[in-house]
Amino acid sequence: MSNERSIYDELGVPTVINAASTKTRIGGSLIRPEAVEAMASASESFVRISDLQARASELIAEATGAEAGYVASGAAACLTLGTAACIAGTDLHVMDQLPHAEDAANEVVMPRTHRNGYDHAIRLGGGRIVDVGNNDNHLGTGSVNTELWEIEAAITDQTAAVAYMQKSYSQPELSDVADVAHEHDVPVIVDAAAELPPAKNLSRFIDEGADLVVYSGGKAIRGPQASGILAGRGDLIESAAMQHLDMHVAESVWKPPSELIDLERFDGVPRQGVGRPLKVGKEELAGLIRALQLFLEEDHDTNAREWAARTKTIASALREEPSLSITVTEGEKTAVAPESFVRIDPDVAGIDATTLVAKLRQEDPRVFVGPDHLHESAFTINPMCLTDEEAEYVVDRVRSYLE
Repeated sequence: MSNERSIYDELGVPTVINAASTKTRIGGSLIRPEAVEAMASASESFVRISDLQARASELIAEATGAEAGYVASGAAACLTLGTAACIAGTDLHVMDQLPHAEDAANEVVMPRTHRNGYDHAIRLGGGRIVDVGNNDNHLGTGSVNTELWEIEAAITDQTAAVAYMQKSYSQPELSDVADVAHEHDVPVIVDAAAELPPAKNLSRFIDEGADLVVYSGGKAIRGPQASGILAGRGDLIESAAMQHLDMHVAESVWKPPSELIDLERFDGVPRQGVGRPLKVGKEELAGLIRALQLFLEEDHDTNAREWAARTKTIASALREEPSLSITVTEGEKTAVAPESFVRIDPDVAGIDATTLVAKLRQEDPRVFVGPDHLHESAFTINPMCLTDEEAEYVVDRVRSYLE
């Protein structure tokens, strides 16, 4: 770990040793140095944001196989924009009413087990979520959570979109959901915020029928933390742009790039849209573009081998502790890398998992491990955002609390 003073030292804010992966609450990932350079260069000149968004759209389309792409201030921001686009289309009056366009088709059908805290972004864009299905699969009954007929039955003339949360265990299959939705001319929005790597996931969901896909720009892509990618149908990206860009402009001189917006499809200039608070600057756009280019060039197999080796080293060291039971998991569920699953026997350790995790977070530097399994007296250590030296430090700090 570096001994050089950082801006956080100057501000008196403790840094974090990140053994929890690319979590927004602890800064996402470390931005690529080349992306920082691109942002610094972008800060030295003015540019028309719509021109830069049009160029980003081309690059996102090339990377994903989608018709077009767009950049907003995060994956959740892109969910909001995508929802607004599905509801408003080219209707300037509906754009002006959002998020309370009660006369427009604004229902978003969503499998109940896909619901999560981030679907607030869908509601922020004007969507009224209609959830379908149940939790039977999670209860161990043998049946699936949501049947395709339940999704189809929920689609009415008030349906604006079907929303789908992409995880390895998501049911039903995306391609089947897309088939059902498209039979009724309803678009499908996929939240794939943390589904990179593998890099093939950039194009996978478009290939499986998604009309809009959302990715974080500040996780594995390692672009600016406050950036996200919206990829999909050209007409929906166009509507998103119309509800996001600065529209304080005289119509007589408004000539946005035609590859992003076709003015003949609109009756005039929209008011500031629901997406306006979700803006990105020229610096974030330039940084994300550069980071995406580098992500596509990256050797992801080498990264995977490094993560696996680091996890093996962590697990081997912690197995020496009699109070710990260690399992190495594959990259699955909410993680894209293998993790050390650490279960604590509090009677032997003299401390329970919840207390240990809380104490680690109170140190300086703070140490964050994965807390999703505290109810099982366990936590996880993810290798993605650690150096080998930091991994050793995490192991030492965990050991320091064990009797």
